Amino acid sequence: MLTCNDLTVAYGDIVALHGVNITVKAGETVALIGANGAGKTTLLQTISGLNKVKSGDIVFESSSLATIPSERRVRLGIAHAPEGRRIFPGLTVEENLSLATAPWRRWSQSIADDLGRVFDLFPRLKERRRQLGWSLSGGEQQMLAIGRALMARPRILLLDEPSLGLAPRLAEEVYERVKLIGEAGMTILVVEQNTVLALAVANRGYVLETGRVVLEGAAKDLKQNSRVREAYLGR
Repeated sequence: MLTCNDLTVAYGDIVALHGVNITVKAGETVALIGANGAGKTTLLQTISGLNKVKSGDIVFESSSLATIPSERRVRLGIAHAPEGRRIFPGLTVEENLSLATAPWRRWSQSIADDLGRVFDLFPRLKERRRQLGWSLSGGEQQMLAIGRALMARPRILLLDEPSLGLAPRLAEEVYERVKLIGEAGMTILVVEQNTVLALAVANRGYVLETGRVVLEGAAKDLKQNSRVREAYLGR
């Protein structure tokens, strides 16, 4: 479904990604793990069109994305729940969710079913649907960010650090929902520093260090890899 081929991205003279190659197949959850500054967020932002490609290519369902603007990528089915959540504070929970329907709502389709599915997945959001986004807890804002991405009716969901800044129990709760989303058939690429949580829901994973893929494999194999265990699992 999604492939990055020899992808290189730079900020001026600083190269952030060096010839990265990853593949995400339809229906699977892939974890991209690594330390802070490894280039994980840069990769997601480049896939969603927020960074320019210096060389290489991104292919989504046989189409090159390298020169396609971000708004067209959303219409193609790429949804991004960014690091830091980026909730619109002056809008209610329901307004934040409804805003993401813009790519398909021009056909005057009802959003009721989509809202219902998000509220079934995140009951807390239903309880707080009239509250302003800024008034939610950190965990609830993360749920809202994921729900908002789902409202765009994506074919692939990009999740950037969904556990960031959350207490352990809240992070586990968010990942329980990520697992349900994947089990329902959604294709997911998740960037995460919390390797334990990411590999628990993933089918496969890649380890990124200083902008390069240094390891890849099945999630169960990465959990047992001595290099991963020492560097990222604290074992």
